[in-house]
Parts: sequence; structure tokens; C-alpha cells
Amino acid sequence: MIAAAAPIRAKRVLPGFTLSLGTTLLYLVLIVLIPIAALVLKGAEIGPAAFWAIVSSDRAVAAFRITLTAGAIATAFNAAYGLLMAWVLVRYDFPAKRLLDALMDIPFALPTAVAGLSLTALFSANGWFGSVLDAAGLQVVYTIWGIALAMAFTSIPFVVRTVQPVLEDLDSSLEQAAETLGARPWQIFSRVVFPAILPAWLAGCTTAFARSLGEFGAIVFIAGNLPFETEIAALLAYIRLEEYDYNGAAAIALVLLAFALVLLVVSNILQSWAARHREATR
Repeated sequence: MIAAAAPIRAKRVLPGFTLSLGTTLLYLVLIVLIPIAALVLKGAEIGPAAFWAIVSSDRAVAAFRITLTAGAIATAFNAAYGLLMAWVLVRYDFPAKRLLDALMDIPFALPTAVAGLSLTALFSANGWFGSVLDAAGLQVVYTIWGIALAMAFTSIPFVVRTVQPVLEDLDSSLEQAAETLGARPWQIFSRVVFPAILPAWLAGCTTAFARSLGEFGAIVFIAGNLPFETEIAALLAYIRLEEYDYNGAAAIALVLLAFALVLLVVSNILQSWAARHREATR
């Protein structure tokens, strides 16, 4: 009898599972977990009473309110514009489409300080856009609208890049079937396309909101940083650090960290929902 040939094992580019997993976990602990643990331990040293006194002070509450409000405005804009941009990039062919697609990643590559300076120059009273808006009695720089603008600029790719691949994988036969049954274009979008991309769209919006809450460099140049008016929470934490008030900085940073973790958990849940939804429709 001829012995059965042993199965050929596929060669792996990376070394064994133990070494690969150990290396990735080591970097995760050093770069992510240890800094977060240090921040949590520093906050634990403050004590509940002192912690609450810091985060519930009038200035801190105003900073959190401004941050959340501006982040919500930026996310609402990105939710509409990001969906529209993803739709255009997927469903239409036109000259310079690849260039427009590449431009969507500029906020990822551009230093946020450069973005803040550029936006300030454009929307200041003597800037290209600011001079027109100022003549109409509208001010962007040194207002909450400027903060929302900077947040929207830095977080728009999260919505576009989350929705775009889902639209690309969407089965066009569903839309054709709806059209055959007499559905109008808006009905096809609202009843066939949008429910399919809804989980991914919500995940992108959630991630964009989390990114907006943590933005710092692009905002400090356009906001004016006025306490109770245009001072964001991240800037207040930085100010407390410069004042050597480490407890104050840690308390504010912990609140921002809690916001970010909650939003990231929600985003992961939505992405898992989107993945299950795509598998179910295939």
C-alpha cells in the first residue's frame, strides 16, 4: 500500500503564533495600556470628593459642554457630508475621481496644527472665506462654530472610509429588483440601500464623534481659547498641566478617556452588527 502523502502546511510570513502574539501584546502593553493605567492610577489618588470637585467646577463643566456641543455639530455635518461623499466615490465615475478619493485621507496625514493654522487663515476676518462671512455678520474664528469646523475637518475621513467599502460590497441586484417592482429612486435608497449601510454609517459617525472630542491641535488656533466661551476640555487639561496642577489635569483627562472608551465600545458593537448584517445579506 502506498502511504498517504502528508499534507503540505502553508508557509507563514510571520513566525509562530506564540512569538507573534507575544510581540503584539508587548507593544500593546507598553504603548497603550501602561499610559492609560498610569492615568487611571493618578486619578484614583485624587479621591472621589476631590475628583468630583474638579470635574464639576464651573470652568470644567463649561469646557465639557463646549466640547460635546461642538463635537455634536461636527458629527452631524460629517454624517451627511460623509455619506454623500462615499456615495459619490462609489456610484459615479468622473475625471479626477482618484484624486478626490485620495484627498479624503489628507486629514489623516496633515498635522493638526497645520490644519488649525490653515482654517484660521481662511476664516479670519481678512481671510478668503472669513471676509465674506464677516461682511454678512457671521463670525467663525473664536466661536464654537470654528471649533466645530476644526473637528469636522479632522474627523470626516472616519465616516467616508467606513461607509465606502460597505457601499462597494452592496449587491446591486437588490436595487434592480426594487426598481423592477416600481420603486422610485428615493424609495430604493431609503428602503434598500440605507438599511444595509446603516450599521457602518452609525459606526463611522460614532468614531468621528470620539475623534472630535479628543482633537486639540487644530482647535487651539481657531478657537481663541476663551474660558466659558471657546475653551475645550483638552485645552483645559493642558492648562492645568502647565500650572503644575496634575490632579486637575488627570481628572479632566479621565473624563475625556471615559467618553472615548464608551464611544469606542459603541463603535465596535456597531461594526460587529454591520459585519453580521453583510454576512446575512450575502
